Amino acid sequence: MEFSHVSVMLYETVDGLNIKPDGIYVDGTMGGAGHTQEIAKRLTTGRVIAIDQDPDAIQNAKALEIEAQGKITVVENNFKNIKIVLRRLGIQEIDGMILDLGVSSHQFDTTDRGFSYLYDAKLDMRMSQSGLSAWDIVNTYDEERLADVIYQYGEERYARRIARKIVEVRATKSIDRTLELVEVIRTAMPAQALRAKIHPARRTFQALRIEVNNELGLLKQALENIVSVLKPGGRVCVITFHSLEDRIVKETFRYLQQDCICPKEFPVCQCDKQQEVKVITRKPILPSPEEIEGNRRSRSAKLRIAEKMEVQK
Repeated sequence: MEFSHVSVMLYETVDGLNIKPDGIYVDGTMGGAGHTQEIAKRLTTGRVIAIDQDPDAIQNAKALEIEAQGKITVVENNFKNIKIVLRRLGIQEIDGMILDLGVSSHQFDTTDRGFSYLYDAKLDMRMSQSGLSAWDIVNTYDEERLADVIYQYGEERYARRIARKIVEVRATKSIDRTLELVEVIRTAMPAQALRAKIHPARRTFQALRIEVNNELGLLKQALENIVSVLKPGGRVCVITFHSLEDRIVKETFRYLQQDCICPKEFPVCQCDKQQEVKVITRKPILPSPEEIEGNRRSRSAKLRIAEKMEVQK
């Protein structure tokens, strides 16, 4: 099985880590291992911990792990569990970590995974291939909850209409396939929305994928956990693909950079908060026009980087 995936902003991201040849680095979303391999190329006695929750990615990377002869360690897990992963490996601190929060090309292009609104497949969308699926959400969430998911995670203005139509259709027959859902979405939307450049199902499918995989629920805590295991001077590089993710990363980095969170009217700081990171990217790094031309899926990507500060005990 070939796990194909084009790594977005490959060199910008790995450059952002400020690689030390003897350092320990983590690729928290290995996918097709593009970032993992580029980090490994820059190491001498260092090591890359490559994490992914997708069994297909893990299976594909096993040969790479053997060839690397100890330089790459592949772990099936979720990056939110970084502390557990490192503890099991006997590692206390790392020199840097990458998160690429997009869905891999392999997951989109493997039709039976149900991520794409362009191919007919079972409604699934599970990155880990276990747990709650898109079918469960579409066929069991009540109308209000379904509308909230589509609106909040898809930023879809017609969320209420789409949710109402889904509930109406599933009252007579469950919605089992991706293209069945696409047709339901089409019939729920007004004519002017169907004439827009964006595919009418794109936002709803994004919302379902985020809900299925709880992509936003633990992101802030995961970022704080990552910073806690970085050595001073270590960096975290995060690639996002939509505004909701980017907002969480931006606001979390901003919070971690603050050295006081007391109300302005307090004459003296009482919170004892310390600055934990320095934000390296005042504005996010964007893919070049050349990269976008060669990989259309990179067009919405944003890269943000933060560096761990020395925290006073």
